[in-house]
Amino acid sequence: MSNRTITVLYFAAASTAINLTEEIVPLPGDGPFPLSSLAVLLTMRHPKTTLGKVLESSQWSVNAEMVDDPEMMELKGGEEVAVICPVSGG
Repeated sequence: MSNRTITVLYFAAASTAINLTEEIVPLPGDGPFPLSSLAVLLTMRHPKTTLGKVLESSQWSVNAEMVDDPEMMELKGGEEVAVICPVSGG
């Protein structure tokens, strides 16, 4: 049994949706976990919230580096993943 976890940081609308700024999330399975699947995992962890909707328009940062293509990023455990919500300005 694997005990792989990541730290997820929530900002702006993502933080408001679930009333958290950070959480430790266990990765399922034993192999690499695709970043592109993280939104589904987080939405399942927080049912009855608006997090899923927020994640649809958000971007990801892994270990303080923006990710251009979540399909190409695999999480192995130990990473810090930030949910970067869109910002509107005027």
